Amino acid sequence: MRGKLLPLAGLYLVQGLPYGLQSGLLPVLLRARGLSLTHVGLAKVLYAPWLFKLVWAPLVDTRGSPRAWLTLSTAALGLVCGLLAALPPAEAGQAGLPVTVAGLLLLLNLGAAVQDVALDTLAVQLLEPAELGPGNTVQVVAYKLGAVLAGGGLLAFVPTLSWSLLFLLLTATYWLAAALAWGARALQPLPPPQASEPPPHTLHLLQDLLAVPGTLWTAGFVLTYKLGEQGAGSLFPLLLLDRGVSTPELGLWNSVGAVACSIAGSSLGGALLARHRQPLPLLKSVLRFRLGGLACQTVLLFHLDTPGARLGPSTVLRGAALLSLCLQHFLGGLVTTATFTLMMSCSQLAPGALQATHYSLLATLELLGKLLLGTMAGALADGLGLHLCFSLLLALSAMPIVYLGLAPSTVA
Repeated sequence: MRGKLLPLAGLYLVQGLPYGLQSGLLPVLLRARGLSLTHVGLAKVLYAPWLFKLVWAPLVDTRGSPRAWLTLSTAALGLVCGLLAALPPAEAGQAGLPVTVAGLLLLLNLGAAVQDVALDTLAVQLLEPAELGPGNTVQVVAYKLGAVLAGGGLLAFVPTLSWSLLFLLLTATYWLAAALAWGARALQPLPPPQASEPPPHTLHLLQDLLAVPGTLWTAGFVLTYKLGEQGAGSLFPLLLLDRGVSTPELGLWNSVGAVACSIAGSSLGGALLARHRQPLPLLKSVLRFRLGGLACQTVLLFHLDTPGARLGPSTVLRGAALLSLCLQHFLGGLVTTATFTLMMSCSQLAPGALQATHYSLLATLELLGKLLLGTMAGALADGLGLHLCFSLLLALSAMPIVYLGLAPSTVA
């Protein structure tokens, strides 16, 4: 098993680089080059290819092998980074990104999205049922480490790290990863596609995907299991800032501390899954703990919402607030690992010609569920008030616990 997990860990770490680069490092570099905050924000439109993974997932399923797609997409990412190294992000006095640079960044996201589909498909095909827990731990932890490395780690070298040097380093990293994807022996013995499985017909693709046992239930779960957590996670740090926690302290706890706790939770989830192998019983227990933690956080928030309430330095209340923040990230990491294992188990029930598309469907719904409340939480707090908003988030966190009781026998 270790022979599979080590190369997968390296590839998932590389897969996390584009997210950390574009969410953490790239905005700083663009701002330092003189771009307005509006244009820096508009650069997020370049994430668009991630919303269309289902368009090319059938190609990964039916044309060539996932390992070939993974190697080619990773090598293409290195080529795009090499071209970006030769181009400045903005000329003096220019209001926005040059069209050429914006186009290359769009291609970078396209390549990263194809790489994501190919790597997930490879993992679905390679991992045995007993290996899904450790495999998904590797996926979550390595991806987060890659994002932190590209976002926070490289940020420490700004402004000494030039635009050209940054993308030259990324070029070398991607080409090394492409060599790993093609040359690692553990990634080579993939089951050949069965001739009896015809490629999915476009008009019936969604029907074929939903016909896979357990898909409808799993889709509903991954769409809703993070709603309450994401809403509270996006609001609570801002409310701590309003109540007296300093920006540097909050940044430390909500970035480094949060990632460390999330990785610890993911690692514990993988260890428990490797021992028990069944994600549903683990999810039932952890979701109850998460609900209890969010309930305590909500009570604390209601107390802080009283007139004159402040989080003074070195107080028990301040410690409880920061501990609550880290605990939710720890439990969130544990829940995510168990859920990804559940998704992969469901996709393994699909025919070989549908597995990449099936997992991409579930992964897209999972991302949509996380973005939904994270985006709307601020408007809900302003419109409903903090008390009603967090009561709603608490109810949304209880909903997946009830939903687990409706799980079909195919995923139970």
